[in-house]
Amino acid sequence: MTHLWMRHESRASERRAPLVPEDAAKLVAQGVTITVEESPQRAFPLTDYTAAGCRTAPAGSWADAPDDVFVVGLKELPAEPKELRHRHVYFGHAYKGQSGARELLGRFTAGGGALLDLEYLTDGAGRRLAAFGYWAGYVGAALAVLHRRGALTTPLTPLDKARLDALLAAGPGGHAHADATRAVDALVIGALGRSGRGACDALEAAGISPVRWDLAETRDLDRAALLDQDILVNTVLVTRPVPPFLRAEDLDDPRRRVSVVVDVTCDVTSECNVLPVYDEITDWEHPARALRGGERPLDVIAIDNLPSLLPVEASRAFSAELAPHLAGLGTGDPVWERCLDFFETAVHEDGMVRDHEFETEETHP
Repeated sequence: MTHLWMRHESRASERRAPLVPEDAAKLVAQGVTITVEESPQRAFPLTDYTAAGCRTAPAGSWADAPDDVFVVGLKELPAEPKELRHRHVYFGHAYKGQSGARELLGRFTAGGGALLDLEYLTDGAGRRLAAFGYWAGYVGAALAVLHRRGALTTPLTPLDKARLDALLAAGPGGHAHADATRAVDALVIGALGRSGRGACDALEAAGISPVRWDLAETRDLDRAALLDQDILVNTVLVTRPVPPFLRAEDLDDPRRRVSVVVDVTCDVTSECNVLPVYDEITDWEHPARALRGGERPLDVIAIDNLPSLLPVEASRAFSAELAPHLAGLGTGDPVWERCLDFFETAVHEDGMVRDHEFETEETHP
């Protein structure tokens, strides 16, 4: 039977879990063996997993686990071991030429393991089967509103949706933009995808009715309309280079009113980046980075684990989608065979998977 090994996340700010205790119990009842590593920051206590029938192991012990286990996680692997011999289920971000992609794939080929990338867990029509998109969009748009109001407290800390919604319902803080008291205009690109829907819901919770763009509007981009917003939220996933939505020359365009840009996709090191106006992601310590200052400021928010700010809600939603498929690991299930095909293609193509269509949404882990 399938043996899942849920690893501790090495990133200190990562409190989510790909599998929550309630869903783990259902898999155990089906005969799946689950080992859960100890983790000081995970939002779900280890005792809840043991009550669900899971085994436990020390943090990081997956490296010494039997060859036949499937190591399940969310974010990046630690630098050691250099050779990866297991089959890893997580968001690898290694198929679009991202920084470090070639090195990561090399670790798998050196050890004989494989990456089953959750971004590429799709049905036969290319629709993603498990994603954090809604919560990534929700949190990203919420941070944009709070930042523009001068109400964003740093460093960021995890909270629940009720608290976040209360902050959104409150007024501007003491360090708001000069015109923050007037009605705010916001544009969500990719509004019909999971992430876009989340972004729109957060803006509505803040009393802002956003302009909603999707495929039709991006095919023939109205750049003047894009620049004539206060907040821009990008949630669009692209798998091949396309003309950018926001260019370097747009930052100094006299028509620009945009003061806060949120890039939910964080494709900053990929040639598929549709917002090539910044060169590094932001983080919980410094969530916003200034691209322009003075009387016409422009800040970017590009945090690559946005849903971790709502770890419980995001984990429960994601686990509900992922868990039904985990029992099929190692059984020839087509969804996992497709993941393996993508990995093998990426290895053969030196870290690039091209010409694959997804539903329009972000890739956020």
